[in-house]
Amino acid sequence: MIRLSAFADEISQDPKEQIEVLTRHGVKNIEFRAIHGANVLDLSEEQHQEFRSRLRDAGFGLSAIGSPIGKIRITDPFDEHLGRFARALDLADFHECPRIRVFSFYMPPGDDPADHRSAVVDRMAELAALAHDRGVVLFLENEKGIYGDHADRVQDLLAAVDSPALTHAFDPANYVEVGQSIDDAWTLLRPRVAHFHVKDYSEAQHRNVPAGEGDGQIPRLLEDAVRTGYDGFVVLEPHLIVAELSYGFTGPERFADAANALKRILDEKSIAFA
Repeated sequence: MIRLSAFADEISQDPKEQIEVLTRHGVKNIEFRAIHGANVLDLSEEQHQEFRSRLRDAGFGLSAIGSPIGKIRITDPFDEHLGRFARALDLADFHECPRIRVFSFYMPPGDDPADHRSAVVDRMAELAALAHDRGVVLFLENEKGIYGDHADRVQDLLAAVDSPALTHAFDPANYVEVGQSIDDAWTLLRPRVAHFHVKDYSEAQHRNVPAGEGDGQIPRLLEDAVRTGYDGFVVLEPHLIVAELSYGFTGPERFADAANALKRILDEKSIAFA
């Protein structure tokens, strides 16, 4: 079953506006990355309490904690980052959302990723073990500049860690941006995909575009995912106005374009969603 979600901070930093806009578009889940201009891991206990109450009152759930875990250089100290991860695990409990989005560490510019494979595997294995002990599943997202920006390294990392607590969040646009064949990536990683980010990228225009208008092959991938039994969230992360390493913005008006494009694809493919 496809369940729609969105990075609501792409709409606004105001949680009230996030929920209002998503409700208009029939989206009842949020990938919780930020509100009030602060990252999910940096919000106060009071802010989390208020947001949880707002979600419950509106009948909303969370698809994942959209954490920045793994968005440091592989050469940076890890102990402090583990403290951040502990916070993410606590928030997963607090929000009754046993799912956390993570990354696999930036490579120093010019370095061969193979030189850092062992360190990446060790760190990801530690994160997965901690998550497993807490009953949490990690969604490893591919992104430009990190160890797992190409499908073969994502596959190698998932196989090396070999934990049910570490799965893949497939982001088509991020693969397109690094020159990764979408066909190859999907064929290799489909059995590991437990989360799907709807972000498309046009190589000709050099920018993010609504789903189905770029080179990410999103209609075909969603159709194949459902055909082969995908049961999970499909998460809008459009980046239609701003697309930076740690920040994406679409705004309420352009979010309508993104949501309508996704729902049009699902309708055309006769894919049921909620």
